[in-house]
Amino acid sequence: MDARTVLDRYYEYANAADWDRWCDLFAPDMVMDEQLAGHIEGREKLRQMMGGMGQMYAAFHNEPLHVLIDGAQGAVVSRITATSAAGRPVRAQVMNYFTILHGQITYMANFHDTVPFQVLSQD
Repeated sequence: MDARTVLDRYYEYANAADWDRWCDLFAPDMVMDEQLAGHIEGREKLRQMMGGMGQMYAAFHNEPLHVLIDGAQGAVVSRITATSAAGRPVRAQVMNYFTILHGQITYMANFHDTVPFQVLSQD
């Protein structure tokens, strides 16, 4: 799978709340620097964390606005539009950076304003 297909599926699976298939896009020894969750190593640890997404959000949509790919690297500017489990809106602009090798995400980092996500701690 090429980098563009991996990134397209990343957003497709996230927007379908298909977190198992979303996690399968990552290499078993993946590394992620996630602004809210911190440093994550290993696909199975990521899969355990993502199991709680359905409890955190009543609705979740991450729309890619700009996609740039250069070989094994990709960057995506996106917009998250979500609703917390208690019905509070979450809106954020996001920048994700990816390294994709052999059809799997080996590294990912994301950058966004953390303030919109504070409503999750109030639920």
